[in-house]
Amino acid sequence: MKFLGERGVLITGSAVGLGLELARSFAKAGDRVFLTDILPDVEDTADALAEEIGRPVGAVEIDLSEAGAAACLVDEAESHLGTIDVLINNAVVRKMSPVETLGDADWDRALEVNLSAPFRLIRACLPKMRERNQGRIINMASVYSLMALAGRADYVTTKHAMIGLTRTVALELAATRITCNAICPGLMATDSALERIKTLANDKGISRDEAERLFLSTRQPGGKFIPIETVTALTQFLCGPSSEGINGAAIPVDNGWSFA
Repeated sequence: MKFLGERGVLITGSAVGLGLELARSFAKAGDRVFLTDILPDVEDTADALAEEIGRPVGAVEIDLSEAGAAACLVDEAESHLGTIDVLINNAVVRKMSPVETLGDADWDRALEVNLSAPFRLIRACLPKMRERNQGRIINMASVYSLMALAGRADYVTTKHAMIGLTRTVALELAATRITCNAICPGLMATDSALERIKTLANDKGISRDEAERLFLSTRQPGGKFIPIETVTALTQFLCGPSSEGINGAAIPVDNGWSFA
């Protein structure tokens, strides 16, 4: 069984934020990584990471909502990595809108990127994982896989469904040395969250620190961001030698938010 330093790792939604930090974490551990994102600078991001670690990093810009994109991505990644030993489904889109004003195009795109693409990527990667009888699949879910919030119908629905997909795949893999788990993070200090805090500060005429406290006060208990390092470390553990008995789990990383 391959463990840290020997594996090919495909991470979607990896040009920025958590996806990029996951890529950096695996690359620094010696794994071969392949980045993909809809953002056009994903290849520049891969080049910068390659310079940082002193080894090649593969990347491709791709829209996972397009027909055939998942199969194309797996082919590209296998060409660079040799094998895909770890698949991390992290790409996501969302449209903040009440149900009655959420358009069909936004709903359909969320279903394609957040749910159908992970399904298709898992389906494409599993045959070769089964041949080797080894592999790890991590579905990056959300605290909103475990609870709901008004104005987030597309995101909440697809993230809830991600847990169902994870558990079904896990049961189908129970007799193998392949596992499929979901991680459900709360709010992290990503560019998106920080931009919302900046907007809140400007709208209310308050300091950034005040805006951050206000922003977090209605969310995670303790009023603090979840460290991205906590999520990357958990991901590493779930892909390591001591995690084989963990299969089909949906693990909250939210400081108690989902059951508060």
